[in-house]
Amino acid sequence: MSVPAADSPSYRSALETAAWVDLSARRQLLVTGPDRVSFVQGMVTNDVEALAVGSSLYAAMLTAKGAMVADLRVLKRADDLVLDTGGAQGDTVRDFLNKYLISEEAEVALAPQLAMIGVLGPQAAAVVQALPAPLKVAELPGLLGVGLDVLVPREALAKVRQALDGIAELQPDTFEVLRVELGVPRYGLDMVETTIPLEANLQRAIHFQKGCYIGQEVIARATYRGHMNRALTGLLLGEHEPTAGTELQVDGKKVGWVTSVVRSVAKGQVVGLGYLAVGLKPGATVQLQSGGAAVVSALPFRGA
Repeated sequence: MSVPAADSPSYRSALETAAWVDLSARRQLLVTGPDRVSFVQGMVTNDVEALAVGSSLYAAMLTAKGAMVADLRVLKRADDLVLDTGGAQGDTVRDFLNKYLISEEAEVALAPQLAMIGVLGPQAAAVVQALPAPLKVAELPGLLGVGLDVLVPREALAKVRQALDGIAELQPDTFEVLRVELGVPRYGLDMVETTIPLEANLQRAIHFQKGCYIGQEVIARATYRGHMNRALTGLLLGEHEPTAGTELQVDGKKVGWVTSVVRSVAKGQVVGLGYLAVGLKPGATVQLQSGGAAVVSALPFRGA
C-alpha cells in the first residue's frame, strides 16, 4: 500500500510563504427566505443566529440520535445563508434539510454556480487580498484551521488559477498530509454516519448554550457525563502503513481502529488518525491487527 506523502516544494510553501489548493470538489447550498436563519439554527450544532452578516462558523448536522449527517460551514450574507460541505454531502445536506422544512418560509438549493479555493501559509491573507474583487464572493477561515478559503464564481475558476500564477499549488495528497498533521478529521474517513461529534473532537462546532437543535439531547447527555467512551487521536506508525479500518488492540482485545494514514514530514514517519478508548493516553502502545505497533500521540502532530 502507498500512503499520501507531501510534495516538498509546495508543502514548504504552505508553511513558509503561501500555497493554494483547489477545493472546487466541495459543494455549496443556498438557504433563502425570511425564516432561513431560524430554520438553519434548529438544524445545526452551532449558533447561526449570533453570526454577523459576512461571518461564518463551523457546525455539524445530526440525527435525532446525535450521529453525524455532515459537517459544514455556514456563511451568513445579507439575503441568504451559504452552506459549504464536502462534495459527497451536498445532496445529503439538501435532502436532510428539506425533510424538516415544513411550515418555515425558506428554500434550500444546491449552488453549482459557486466554488471554493484555499490559500495556506503566512502570506495567505496578502495573496487573497491581491485577488481581483470580481473573483471573490466571500472569504472564510481555512478548512484546516489555518489560512483562508475563498468562495468564487465557478465559471471564473480559470481566471482564479491565472491570478494565482506564481503561487505554489498544493496537490490533494499534500493537502491530505497537512490535514492529518493538523489533526483535522474529514467526513467519510474520520467521521461517518455513526460518529458523535464529540468523539471526533468537534467541540468547536458546538455551541453548548444555544437553543434546541436536532440531536441536542444526546450532546447534552454526553457533555454532562464528562467524556465519550472513545475519541479521535493521533497514531505514530513508524514504517507501518495500515489501511483504514485496521483494528487497534491491547492484549488481543479491540480498543479502536485506524481512519487516516499519511507519511508525515513533520514527524519523519507514517502517522495516522484513529479512534481509541479514552483510557489510552499519549505514549501508550497499541498493536495493529495487521502486524506491528503504534504509539498513541496527542493532536495536532504539527502546531497550527
